[in-house]
Amino acid sequence: MYQVVPGGAGGTVTNATPIKQKLKRDARPLVVASVLGLVLVIAAVTAWCYYIGSLRKAELLKTELLDLNKDGYIIRNQAGAIVFRMSFRSGTLDLDSCSKEGEILSCGRTSDRKLKFFIQTVFDNTVQCYRVRWEELVPSLPVEHAMTYNVSHWYGGAETAIQHWPIAISGQQAPKPFVTSDIYSNRNGFGGILERYWLSSNATAIKINDSVPFHLGWNDTEKTMYFQARYHDTPYKPNPGEAPCAELSYRVCVGLDVTSIHKYMVRRYFNKPNKVPSKAMFRHPIWSTWALHKTDIDQDKLLKFAANIRKHGFNCSHLELDDRYTNRYGEFDFDLAKFPNATAMFQKLKADGFLVSLWTHPFVNYDSENFHTCVERGLFVREPTGRLPALVSWWNGIGGILDFTNPEARDWFASHLRSLRSKYGVSSFKLDAGETNYLPWQFSTKTPLRDPSTFTRRYTEMAIPYNERAELRSGYQSQNISCFFRPIDRDSVWGYELGLKSLIPTVLTISILGYQFILPDMIGGNAYLNRTDGERTLPDRELYIRWLELSAFMPSMQFSIPPWEYDNEVVEIARKYTAIHESIVAPRVLELAGEVLDTGDPIIRPLWWIATGDETAYKIDSQFLIGDDLMVAPVLEPGKQERDIYLPAGHWRSYKGERFDIKEPLHLTDYPVDLDEIAYFVWV
Repeated sequence: MYQVVPGGAGGTVTNATPIKQKLKRDARPLVVASVLGLVLVIAAVTAWCYYIGSLRKAELLKTELLDLNKDGYIIRNQAGAIVFRMSFRSGTLDLDSCSKEGEILSCGRTSDRKLKFFIQTVFDNTVQCYRVRWEELVPSLPVEHAMTYNVSHWYGGAETAIQHWPIAISGQQAPKPFVTSDIYSNRNGFGGILERYWLSSNATAIKINDSVPFHLGWNDTEKTMYFQARYHDTPYKPNPGEAPCAELSYRVCVGLDVTSIHKYMVRRYFNKPNKVPSKAMFRHPIWSTWALHKTDIDQDKLLKFAANIRKHGFNCSHLELDDRYTNRYGEFDFDLAKFPNATAMFQKLKADGFLVSLWTHPFVNYDSENFHTCVERGLFVREPTGRLPALVSWWNGIGGILDFTNPEARDWFASHLRSLRSKYGVSSFKLDAGETNYLPWQFSTKTPLRDPSTFTRRYTEMAIPYNERAELRSGYQSQNISCFFRPIDRDSVWGYELGLKSLIPTVLTISILGYQFILPDMIGGNAYLNRTDGERTLPDRELYIRWLELSAFMPSMQFSIPPWEYDNEVVEIARKYTAIHESIVAPRVLELAGEVLDTGDPIIRPLWWIATGDETAYKIDSQFLIGDDLMVAPVLEPGKQERDIYLPAGHWRSYKGERFDIKEPLHLTDYPVDLDEIAYFVWV
């Protein structure tokens, strides 16, 4: 017999319905919990996947010691410290467009446009280098990156009117063309000797590629330097037929220390001299007529100048006949009113043992007899259309400037120099000017120039046949011209603006840029009446003596204001230091000059060259080294017969015979240095 059990399989409908409703009410929290759990699991899986993707993306955007982000990148050294920081000011990278293949990390977009961007890592022994390139695809858009400079001390770039070592940046400057300029007349420009190269105390260096239409700016408040490429409102030009799409490309290299990374960069990226100039230029002073006579030079004054050199017992590498021996600028014949018998004059000077070099320049003034010839033959730089010669203004008037990209103009200029050598026995030439600021803002040349400073390079090439004793004051990629380069004219003042204090920072800067055969301008400066510390037209006597002492420890010496314009004591001091230069300095410099051909290493070196981890050495701008073993500390302040001296660790002997065997750097405070002395120390 069967029994009906309520709620069983055969139970009644009336009993089943309430049971189902009860089950629904009891199951609702479980369903909600299950759904919530599922959502949480999905969220967790999504977050994990996003996290893994982020890690992969972050790992993708790293290459060796460089980390890339949408706004820029940082570079670390082997110890993990950040040594370089660059930010992008011309766009934000779309990181989703980035990919990595081998050692190349590339991106194809910013947040609003396409571009070509890549960073390639190159490891070379102990040096880590990064090739960086940002190329715009839209014509006329600039590319700008901003380098933070407050984490270290920086050196290089260009000579400037106010020169400091390390670089001291003040104020704000929108990016402007990084081209050669005459900073004597244009004191806010970049100097006549420059290269696209900077070096920092934390062993990092940056070299801007030659192809870049490069502009440099800065902001001292933000502690940044702006590296910009652009073709709008600039004298830079794209290659013929190319769209003006800007490209900023450069190399950043990180090494073990500042000296070794600089050696690496110079060996890899700089031109080297291929010969050493005349040994006489290292051993004996050059005597120029400029500061003493200016444009009033004539035959009698030149012969008297030479006679006084011998009368007072001085040696002479050569005499330099400076501005205005011709009747008009752009001519090459002697002015008969001032030099009635130039042939006899040269014969007399040769008989007395004097070689003579002549001042020259790239300008032909409109009142010169040669102006019409140059116009007719198309030898001048032209205005932008190329149809008419461009008139330019320079410190001696208005005229045309020879187009040294034109072989015919080069031959015309060179033939006149050869004629002067053949006719009079001229030994060499002082090639003045050559900076791009004397070109029109927009110009046309026979061979188109993408980079205006290439004009400077072409001008310096005219010195090659005379580089035994030639002198240049401008240079761009011109290290292999193998002649002496002179910083721009100095004023006869003590300070950092083209004065005595600027001399060491300028020479160190030029040396870092690869120019090692340095003629540090005339002893005492130009002696312009309105730019001279002194009661007469002569430079202040004390300034002159201190300048003379410093020049004796440079690669070459140049007199123009002669010491006998003062008194017998100054003459004796001059004799003493020309002898020191010949016996102590010149042999060391000549040995180092021979090494420059292979290494490119500086002859005049900063103290950090031998003290790479020394924070104090990075900031010293009033001492320098000749090679590694001769340290010089001149007095550069008026009224001082003492100075503080910083001795790096090592074994030193002073010029007074004192021994310093020190394991740590040593400060010598108020070290006595008489007026007729300069402090120097030799590594024992």
